[in-house]
This record gives sequence, C-alpha cells and structure tokens, in this order.
Amino acid sequence: MRSVFALIILFGGILSWCAHGEGPSCTYTTYKWNTHLRRAVDYRTVRHPYSDLQPAEIHEATGCTVCEEDQVEIELPGIDAFRVCRILKAEIRMALVTAMEEGQEIFTVTGYRVGMTKGEIDADGNRTQFSNHSFGVAIDINDRQNGLYDHCATFGPGCRLLKGGTWSPSREGSLTFDSPVVKALKGTGLRWGGEIEGNQKDFMHFSPSGY
Repeated sequence: MRSVFALIILFGGILSWCAHGEGPSCTYTTYKWNTHLRRAVDYRTVRHPYSDLQPAEIHEATGCTVCEEDQVEIELPGIDAFRVCRILKAEIRMALVTAMEEGQEIFTVTGYRVGMTKGEIDADGNRTQFSNHSFGVAIDINDRQNGLYDHCATFGPGCRLLKGGTWSPSREGSLTFDSPVVKALKGTGLRWGGEIEGNQKDFMHFSPSGY
C-alpha cells in the first residue's frame, strides 16, 4: 500500500505543477562505483524535467526518487542534519526520537546521497544501479562503530571490514538486535543490515531491503 500511496503523491504532484504552468525539475549529483579502481568515478550533475523521470530513478517499493527536490531534512539534538525522502520522514524521525529517549547513543546519521553502487558491472567495471541511499530510503547510523563487512555469512574473525569502524556488540554506539534504534526502525518497515542474509553484514545500515 505504501508504494501505491507514494506513487499517487508523486504523480499527483506532477499533475498539479503542470496544471499551474510550471516546469518542475529533477536535480541530483551522482557518481559510479568502479570495481576495478575501487573508487568513485564519473561524477556528474543531472537535471531534467520531473515528468521525464525514468523507472531507474524511482524506488519501486516506496515511490521515492533520486531527485533533490523530493528530499527533506531531519534535525535532531546533537546530530548533524541529514536528508531522507519526504514520504518516509515522519516515520524515520519518530523512530530515532523514540530510540534516543530510550537511551540509544546516536552520534551520526547519513541519509540521502546519490550514487550507482549496486547492480551489474559494465564493461568498464562500473556499477549500474542506484543505491537505496540514492532515493533517500536508507540511513547509516554511527558508522565509526558499525562497519560494513564482507566474507561474513556469520560474524566472526574471518569477516573483512570494508567501510566504517570495527563492530563490537559491547562497544558504545554499536548496534545490536536489542538496540532501541534497531527495534524502532524495524517497526517502520526498514530492515537492519546487521541481520541480512548472504556474505555481507552492514551494521550501520537500514533500508527497505537491508542492503
């Protein structure tokens, strides 16, 4: 139902703008992750009419888009402001407020940032799909205490840290199954990257898929 409701809002907004003779735009700055170089390449700014949005620029499950115009800021005490999709703002903000009131230590939150870091790899070694962060439907919490690991079907000494800080369940700011913020965000329908299946564990990460 959320995706249907979101699409109604999305296309209703487009029709409203068009009815008033305006030409709404979609703007975003993006890059591609190159798996050969292991760094971001091809930085560019995209701007086109909102009515020309392509399926790849719209998050299928929520209707959120990669457009800066669809992102809104969340401000919380002691944390730098971050942006998420306007459709999810109220739920995410309430979950974080609730977790903090229950004693959760939140030092940093990263939300909207556009980049092709998922999907198939092209002939040049570049990823070809937008990440969940690109649509403002993912957030990373306390990245210095909650790293992203691969070779990690089950967490242990063999896991390889790719990004962020070393995760330890006893470390201040680390997230676990019992952390208030994990429970609160899962209550909104987001999944925690610390319990996804497969060879990665992303202890900082929350999104509709967990990836």
